[in-house]
Amino acid sequence: MLLSAYAYLTQPTMEQAFHHLGYPDYFRVELAIAKIIGAILLIAPAGPRVKEWVYAGFIITFISAFIAHTVSGDPISHRITVLVSIGLLAASYFTYHRKSENPVLNS
Repeated sequence: MLLSAYAYLTQPTMEQAFHHLGYPDYFRVELAIAKIIGAILLIAPAGPRVKEWVYAGFIITFISAFIAHTVSGDPISHRITVLVSIGLLAASYFTYHRKSENPVLNS
């Protein structure tokens, strides 16, 4: 998430990609800021409710990206990248829950 946020803010190709998908430029900046905040909250010792909302926000972002790439007619590689990201997010989510449910891993 931090890498994509950095790319959103620094790479002109990302600006063009957002325009190609039909999004205004300010949305790219908002999404980058949200990704940075979300990534920090996942790493920081925030409460479980906060982390659940971050995961929910990230999954909504990924599903929306998948739909946007599909509707705009982008190559399947763009959609596969989003699906891989969803898989990584799911792995992170389940690992987080396994760790929070197992007191031995919490120490």
